[in-house]
Amino acid sequence: MKTAQEYISEVKNNIIEVSTQQLLSAMLNPEVIIIDVREHEEFLAGHIEGAVNLPRGVLEMKIHEHPSVSHHCEWEFALNELSDKEIYLICRTGGRSALAAASLQNMGFTQPLSVAGGMVQWQQDGFPVIPHKA
Repeated sequence: MKTAQEYISEVKNNIIEVSTQQLLSAMLNPEVIIIDVREHEEFLAGHIEGAVNLPRGVLEMKIHEHPSVSHHCEWEFALNELSDKEIYLICRTGGRSALAAASLQNMGFTQPLSVAGGMVQWQQDGFPVIPHKA
């Protein structure tokens, strides 16, 4: 048996993690793809500008609905268009985003990137967060 932390540590050995600074730099590209895999309530509490919320539990089934490819009528075309792009995945601390990156890799995506430290690190670094609007 493994603990969740042991399993996530193993997963992190097989994926690419990036820093919050690397994500911030990537955001200079207006076409950057950022997927927040936290639950919807967490996302509403505060998120990164431009991030799309696809919770970890539905990511694999909904990735083809990402706004950057949602103009495709067929999900196969949407997935093909996304498959070679850098996809920045973020969660609260980096565990769920690591699992999401591994899952997308297993689906054939070539550049899923997990943001180390997640939103906790992002906020500790003083980077901007879009607050929930009532």
